[in-house]
Amino acid sequence: MVAVLRIALMKRPKPCLLAINVGLQKVVASKLMLDWSPEQISGWLKTKYPDDQSMRVSHETIYRSLFIQARGVLKKELLGHLRSKRRIRRSQHSRIFKDARGQIAEAISIRERPAAVEDRAIPGHWEGDLLRGSRNSHIATLVERHSRFTALVKVPSKDTAVVVAALTRHVRKLPAVLRRSLTWDRGLEMAKHKSFTVATDVKVYFCDPQSPWQRGSNENTNGLLRQYFPKKTDLSDYTQSDLDKVALRLNQRPRKTLDFRLQPVNFEQVLHRPIETTTLTGEVL
Repeated sequence: MVAVLRIALMKRPKPCLLAINVGLQKVVASKLMLDWSPEQISGWLKTKYPDDQSMRVSHETIYRSLFIQARGVLKKELLGHLRSKRRIRRSQHSRIFKDARGQIAEAISIRERPAAVEDRAIPGHWEGDLLRGSRNSHIATLVERHSRFTALVKVPSKDTAVVVAALTRHVRKLPAVLRRSLTWDRGLEMAKHKSFTVATDVKVYFCDPQSPWQRGSNENTNGLLRQYFPKKTDLSDYTQSDLDKVALRLNQRPRKTLDFRLQPVNFEQVLHRPIETTTLTGEVL
């Protein structure tokens, strides 16, 4: 009899943690509404409440609460804030797509990039690429390597003159301390990279063929941006103001690679001060 009771207790499903802790449930729901991923929420809770075990929940528990376990604990509407809209989570397997690229005159290889760029210790080194949409529409995406701060730039087309002009206008708004280098994919949209360097004093380094991991921060960010710009979306419909709002939303998320802290540099203050009189910390000289 005792053995039967023990087996019955073992088979009894454990109550959902988020159903028991209403306070934790509300915090998780509020962050999901800000488009934070379950993993970001779980990591942030550890830094926000380091001494309060009751405010801890794994990202898998959050997913189960949304998809399977204890329906009604987290409202179904919150599913719309997840980056992936699949009802069942599946493992991701990377695929390599071969793309014949043309040659870029006088391109500087990433192998010639200074070691100081690699360790991410100094702000001002960027990674960039184009995010593709339907009807041959694109958005230029820039990610700062030190802080993972993201900027989105509207480009009317992927013609090199158009892309370089748009990037030049954006980068020239940055203080000199945030204009050090740019690592780009091998796309021909940066064929006029020398014009960009002359106008901005930012040297451009190009990745090796089929090596997206060499600009890993940008590649990861482009994946996150698909939550806002799904494939086959006509990106030409978005204004620069729309793109700025999406970038702000993304920059307000905690990042796993930064131990779930927000970006350490206040770029919002830096970007809105005159170039000549702004330091990295936003102080006026």
